[in-house]
Amino acid sequence: MKSILVTGGAGFIGSNFVPYFAQKYPAYHIINLDKLTYAGNLDNLRECEGMPNYTFIQGDICDEALIDSLFSQHDIRGVIHFAAESHVDNSIKGPKAFIQTNIVGTFTLIEAARKHWMAAPNQPKPGYEGARFHHISTDEVYGTLGETGYFTEDTPYAPNSPYSASKASSDHIVRAYHHTYGMNITTSNCSNNYGPKQHAEKLIPTIIRKCLNGEPIPVYGTGSNVRDWLYVLDHCKAIDLIFHEGKSGETYNVGGQNERNNLEIVKKVCELLNQRVPRKQGKYEGLISFVTDRPGHDFRYAIDASKLERELGWQADENFETGIVKTVQWYLEL
Repeated sequence: MKSILVTGGAGFIGSNFVPYFAQKYPAYHIINLDKLTYAGNLDNLRECEGMPNYTFIQGDICDEALIDSLFSQHDIRGVIHFAAESHVDNSIKGPKAFIQTNIVGTFTLIEAARKHWMAAPNQPKPGYEGARFHHISTDEVYGTLGETGYFTEDTPYAPNSPYSASKASSDHIVRAYHHTYGMNITTSNCSNNYGPKQHAEKLIPTIIRKCLNGEPIPVYGTGSNVRDWLYVLDHCKAIDLIFHEGKSGETYNVGGQNERNNLEIVKKVCELLNQRVPRKQGKYEGLISFVTDRPGHDFRYAIDASKLERELGWQADENFETGIVKTVQWYLEL
């Protein structure tokens, strides 16, 4: 049984990916390593309980001794690296954790993989030729867009927050290990994910929670900042495809082609809640409250995913109109 190490599998995207991946590939032993910080939740992995090909380990990707022991004990043949500090607001308040986890943690992981898989630069150990390290990143490393244009894999990096700067650094580390050591790596940069199991601090869960509690819904600035929204299971399927069929050394952008500004997102969620759990007094839109904008708030992100579509045949199954209905319903059923 081939052992695959998934880091951060108790987080939002990871906890959607792990059950999907473990069920689809019963011949893989999925080892889920997660520190279980505030963003990790084992309740989101209940589908995996009892799966014979699934193991959970609580631990820190920065713990070099632990990482080395996992590679040796389980003979890891693949890494899918989700684990990261990811909330921009938190990175503004306390950037040190982002530097540690996103940069030092990524280095610790890929260095362990190099020692376990490579005999010398450009020379995998016998039997490890197919061992792959897949690194999950974000479109935020590219900076910000104006009203037109899209991020492609060739867009220069221009991170504007401590979070995106730390992710950009981790991307460069992974790239360097391919070019210096000849390691088999792939990277994906995704747009804003949404869907079931997302942490309460993120935009859509916050809107739902505030509405149901009758509290003001905070909207930065004028709510005009634009994001490209990607349904989380579509992202998981893209990662699966890249991990198995992507070309070594390549980066693939993953986007939903669903651009919406923040105010549109708030109003859409309010509309769905008005239909399903009507407010006793008025409409949920009445709770919208504009607040001081975030420092360095990027105006617009938009992904061109044509490389992934053209070369690997990926297509999103959900558009925003279908995905947001599934998302709101999931939270209402909690």
